[in-house]
Amino acid sequence: MRRLMVISGEAEWCQQQAQQWLSLLPGDWLWLGDAPQSPLHCAPEAVRTLLGQEFLHAVFDARHGFNAEALAVLAGTLKAGSWLLMLVPEWAGWPTQPDKDSLRWGDTATPLATPNFVSRLQKLLLADPQAARFCQHQAPVLPAPPFAPDWQPDDDGQQQALLEQLLMAKPGIYVVTAPRGRGKSALAGLLAARWPGRALISAPAKAATDVLATYAGDAFDFIAPDRLLALDPAARPRDVDWLLIDEAAAIPAPMLEQLVRLFPRTLLTTTLQGYEGTGRGFMLKFCDSLPNATLCRLDQPLRWSAHDPLEQFIDRALLFSEAEPEIVSAPVRFCFPQQAEWQENPAVLEAIYQLLASAHYRTSPIDLRRMMDAPGMRFSAALQADKVQGALWLVEEGGLTAELAQAVWAGLRRPAGNLVAQSLAAHGGWPEAAQMRSRRISRIAIMPALRRQGVGREMVRHSVSQAEGLDFFSVSFGYTPSLWRFWQACGFRLARVGTRTEASSGCHTAMAILPLSERGRALADRAERRLARDWRWLRPFLHDVDLTFPNVEATGLDEDDWRELAGFAWAQRSFEAAIGALGRLLENAPQPLPLLQGALTEGLAQAELVKLSGLSGRKALLNGWRQEAERALTALDNERAETWRLKIMKTGQSDIN
Repeated sequence: MRRLMVISGEAEWCQQQAQQWLSLLPGDWLWLGDAPQSPLHCAPEAVRTLLGQEFLHAVFDARHGFNAEALAVLAGTLKAGSWLLMLVPEWAGWPTQPDKDSLRWGDTATPLATPNFVSRLQKLLLADPQAARFCQHQAPVLPAPPFAPDWQPDDDGQQQALLEQLLMAKPGIYVVTAPRGRGKSALAGLLAARWPGRALISAPAKAATDVLATYAGDAFDFIAPDRLLALDPAARPRDVDWLLIDEAAAIPAPMLEQLVRLFPRTLLTTTLQGYEGTGRGFMLKFCDSLPNATLCRLDQPLRWSAHDPLEQFIDRALLFSEAEPEIVSAPVRFCFPQQAEWQENPAVLEAIYQLLASAHYRTSPIDLRRMMDAPGMRFSAALQADKVQGALWLVEEGGLTAELAQAVWAGLRRPAGNLVAQSLAAHGGWPEAAQMRSRRISRIAIMPALRRQGVGREMVRHSVSQAEGLDFFSVSFGYTPSLWRFWQACGFRLARVGTRTEASSGCHTAMAILPLSERGRALADRAERRLARDWRWLRPFLHDVDLTFPNVEATGLDEDDWRELAGFAWAQRSFEAAIGALGRLLENAPQPLPLLQGALTEGLAQAELVKLSGLSGRKALLNGWRQEAERALTALDNERAETWRLKIMKTGQSDIN
């Protein structure tokens, strides 16, 4: 068994109690918190470096901020017999105390109180007979004696059966998924040690392969994923039978797609408990795309009992259990739960989160914290009887001042939050989008039994009916033809397609808006016209994006182009945002623009262009592009260029339009 002890009170008192435990109970005593309080210390933001390691006893210091992912990772490193001390603020005042961790996910300049998360956590702790509590000025509450069979730490029958299967494996791709502590890293190490040929080992970080290395012994042969892919094919390791990739879900999918093609056999091991941010979605988005992949699962814990109190508490607190598909014979109805219901009636909201987590590639406890306590969260659910079959999560955006919106447009400011609203200003060139009031669809998911029956469209429609005084709905997604067809069917209009691919999905980011007001419709019209006008120049940068637009004959520079080019030349507008306008500048410039021509008409990669031009690097290349744009604008119309330059110098004022 592994035990949880919550120590609640004034910060100094909690510190004293923890130090007594450290002095009286032998163990590693890893301290996870902002300030080192023991020889073995880890900051919350560095917690991923602990993956693959094991410790006896630890302290989770949450006196000033509660990093939920860090708690989950830390718990997964603890061996059987460990105590986890959780230091938290004074019990009664904890729900109203500002939480420093909210600065990561709350999109606010100052820390937020997190009453929904804390109140729910307190209720779970009070209801858990296996959780010990020691509150200042109160007697300790000790855990009840466990009612569970004796644990057999050498019960590795499931692991050994899978190992024998892999030792006889034909060439192909094998995927082993498991919760923490089931021995998947040890399995990979044992496979390397017992395989008669050569096995190559890879992982997101070598520091996270301690367990694997222990079991692999002399067969531990490690290479980082990016280094392996960077090798010339002739220089890659030879005679490799197996590529063993530990914690595969933490590696971007496009990189994995290349890695699994390198050697005859590939073993991918990964955790399904989304605190790496990719677990369940790894199965959905990546494994389903693999040809003839063999999926295996380890369920039996090896490092602690199947009845372990700490694992059970973490699963309940962070909602790690998956949404189970269920066919219900009942009409679909829609509801719109409020954030406050997390405290008194959490069942529907919990089911919404679990459904979203089971359907999306990157969902982690940071999303749970945001759903529970960040401002501006909205929810919609499709229910059959009391079963959540569809979930929609929306986020309020916009409302920036004209001054701040112009600074975002110029590339000089990027305040937290407002993902699509800011991107439409910073990358799309529409600062007014950040000033309007909008609502972004952050996640949507439908249970398999109800897919392709219009439930998703109905959830969007019902959510729109609940949105008064808004200018538009927005959505950002990894572009695929099927996804775009869905959003089109919901009434969305494409506003932007990014030239870079997402690290997680390998898809280009697309943004679309559903206008709700006259201002929103005007924005959608301008964005569509701009995208159609830019498409000729954007198309070479976009892979697997097949879109058609009406032919646009005009190739001269209009006022929007002058604004875009001035922002690029004299502010910090990005090259990607200005590609279309820069292409038209090339066609109209009275002088050669060799650096821009190399990128836009000759299709040279930035690294190649840097080398050919003798520049020092990509920063120098960007400066060279800006200088060429400045010279070309001045040569085209010196007076107009100077007018725009002065406007840019006053960026932040509302007269840039």
